[in-house]
Amino acid sequence: MFKKNLFTKVDDIICFESNDSVAIKVKDFYEDDPFPNYKKKDNIVSILKSGDNNQYTYNLKKFIGNDKNILEVGAGTCQLSNYLSIGSNNRIIAFDLNINSLKLGSNFAKKNGIKNVEFVCGDIFDDIFEDNYFDIVLCNGVLHHTKNTQAALKESIKYLKKDGYILVGLYNKIGRIRTHIRRYLYKFLGKKFIILLDPVLRKIPEDSQDKIDAWIKDQYEHPVERSHSFDEVLNWFNDFGIQYINSYPTCGITDIHNNDEVFVNFFNQGNKRTFFDRILSQFTMIFNRQGSEGALFLFLGRKS
Repeated sequence: MFKKNLFTKVDDIICFESNDSVAIKVKDFYEDDPFPNYKKKDNIVSILKSGDNNQYTYNLKKFIGNDKNILEVGAGTCQLSNYLSIGSNNRIIAFDLNINSLKLGSNFAKKNGIKNVEFVCGDIFDDIFEDNYFDIVLCNGVLHHTKNTQAALKESIKYLKKDGYILVGLYNKIGRIRTHIRRYLYKFLGKKFIILLDPVLRKIPEDSQDKIDAWIKDQYEHPVERSHSFDEVLNWFNDFGIQYINSYPTCGITDIHNNDEVFVNFFNQGNKRTFFDRILSQFTMIFNRQGSEGALFLFLGRKS
């Protein structure tokens, strides 16, 4: 599975050292405040319930099935990796830059008897894994925090088997306009003012200061962030031999948006539609829940 044997082990986490300045900057950003954290009362039952109640994660787990090799790039605190492991015989690699985030996931796995997740600390650009090894590669909300999103996607794809699936989640260039404006205002006006403007922060109870701080840090203080369009990803898929399967939101303005039920069909073949349709679809994100929550969009593809 690993191309390199030069690693150390820290608390059962396999660690590959990275000297890249951007990777170090991102790693240091999450060092003190891993995101998202576990609740004290979380256990295998609560994680399973939370995942099953989310239409995206529930349908993702159904789509993956069993007996797969899975790589989650940017696993963070590994809540998704741990959820996907429950009740399956899949072999999962939770891969992240930050060892403190991985420790939270590893500790949860040990306490709850999860044995089919391996925790690996390293940089996506360090060529750590064997090519054409994984059946599924998940890169949700991470590649836009690297030094080069396109190059990071290419690196992720090379680890994927022929006919394997890759799921990519990126900030949308159009849909994230409101967040970009708030990020600019935050620099000058600070936390108290941004709480009034951010719809996610307005929903968080005042006594949940850790959640407030985590959201502000992730959305307004991240040192490395890019945003991209549907057509950028479609072009990258084409360049790297990936067949487009579907997206969320979908590429058509007349399709259902902002509805959890869309994930029932997300893993089926969709339609790229026209350039005009795709532009309109992205503009709707400015005004819907997806845009207010950071404007992350998902693309699913298969390696041909």
